[in-house]
Amino acid sequence: MRLAEITPDNYEAALAVSVRADQADLVEPVVKSLAEAYVFAEYAWPRLIYDGDRAVGFLMAFLDIPWEAAKVPGEVRSGLWRLNIAAEAQGRGYGRFAVEAVCAEIQARGRDRAYVTWEPRAGGPEDFYLKLGFRPTGERSGGQTVGVRQLGESG
Repeated sequence: MRLAEITPDNYEAALAVSVRADQADLVEPVVKSLAEAYVFAEYAWPRLIYDGDRAVGFLMAFLDIPWEAAKVPGEVRSGLWRLNIAAEAQGRGYGRFAVEAVCAEIQARGRDRAYVTWEPRAGGPEDFYLKLGFRPTGERSGGQTVGVRQLGESG
């Protein structure tokens, strides 16, 4: 497994990544993420997830973004913004790989916490993130649960 930058050579493979129909309300489509990556280029870190030469997913991290709802004025946060694993590729460890890759990137940039948000509903990704070491902060962002993981700890 590996991550790759989105380029003119692979952006169509990124756009082709789509989650299961029952998950469509949990994560924005890749096309919206790429538009946001363009608009928020200073903070966005979009990557295609490959297994060999096959694109199996898409992730986008946010790096050192000012956190408006923070209790500490001027706080910046980094974390996983989007995670789309192709419907046919789910359950094979690609999501875990993606989260660990984002956490490694954040830690390499000198940060000690990674954040993520998830939709709090049955069938949502809460259990997935909890198994990877994220814990709810008690905050909400756009109606979603905010989770944090201390880096350096195994998930």
